[in-house]
Amino acid sequence: MLAGVSTPSETGIPPREPKPRLLQDGRDMFWSLAPLIVACIALAGLVGMCSVRPNSPRDGTPPPYDATAALKADAETLAIPIRLPQVPAGWRANSGSRGGIDAGRTDATGQRQRAVTATVGYLAASKMYVSLTQSNADEQALVGSIHRSMYPTGAQDVDGVKWIVYEGGEGTEPVWTTRLDSQAGPAQLAITGAGSSDDFRTLAVATQTQKPLPPG
Repeated sequence: MLAGVSTPSETGIPPREPKPRLLQDGRDMFWSLAPLIVACIALAGLVGMCSVRPNSPRDGTPPPYDATAALKADAETLAIPIRLPQVPAGWRANSGSRGGIDAGRTDATGQRQRAVTATVGYLAASKMYVSLTQSNADEQALVGSIHRSMYPTGAQDVDGVKWIVYEGGEGTEPVWTTRLDSQAGPAQLAITGAGSSDDFRTLAVATQTQKPLPPG
């Protein structure tokens, strides 16, 4: 032992006990968990910024769709007779599209040509979805483009206009189709969807009573 250096026993001061290991482990654990705590706080802030949309399509309110503008554009672009259905109050258009059917029509020479389609979907007053497709396709080609393996099962008379009814297997939505003539030429129409026969009839009347839109 070195001279001049006093030990705790010589000075009468008890030696300091070493810090428990538990305290050291707790401090280490805190600094290990600190980044996770910060991340949780940030995530909670992001969740708080989210909001519920009570008027989403799941609640039965369709997204806005301008059927008038869409069908006018279809008449100009597709160059086929297109009618704008005058649906009653409580009906709202909620979707639309254009399409094509390869070899879907027969021209004046008997050759198969590509046909075009214009479709608008509606949410009926019954809250069921019903769509109308207008085309220059042949009847079988148009129906087949909507649902495969369908067959005619009868007809519906809608104010003097004969609509052919097609059905398929279980769970397949029916299709009503008719061909309307006008000075602009013939057009094949098809109605389908989850709506009732009354919904189909309502859309048929709303369409067949209208003249084709001017092509420009």
